[in-house]
Amino acid sequence: MTDGEQPADVDPFDLPEWLGGPDVVWESDEGLRTGHLVSGQLRTSGVDRLRCALLAVDEAYPVPVVSDDVRTRAHQAWRHGQVLLVSREGALTLAVPGRRFDADLVLEAIARLAMAVGASSDDWSVLLRIGTARRQ
Repeated sequence: MTDGEQPADVDPFDLPEWLGGPDVVWESDEGLRTGHLVSGQLRTSGVDRLRCALLAVDEAYPVPVVSDDVRTRAHQAWRHGQVLLVSREGALTLAVPGRRFDADLVLEAIARLAMAVGASSDDWSVLLRIGTARRQ
């Protein structure tokens, strides 16, 4: 996104229907300590999978990770109890205020995604990695 690429907005109603059901898991592909972008995937106990990353929109060194417009809209959505959904490199991406992720921020972002697709966050789970290494 730093080379002029702007993420496209994603309408939660355009996401797969299975996200509205029970037993959805978001699993990180890498540790939270990797920085402002944490890739992962949403999945069910079946074969359903969807790439889903978390992006901390306030990271600005050495260059901003998103445009001012995207950052502003991410903050507005968050302030209203929502999360901005965008598509980045073909993956659903949750644009979240902040520079880094911790467990509480991840849980809140995923809960807001569940709400956006009409699911109960009580039926969703999160599986985190905490280091800096990428999963092989």
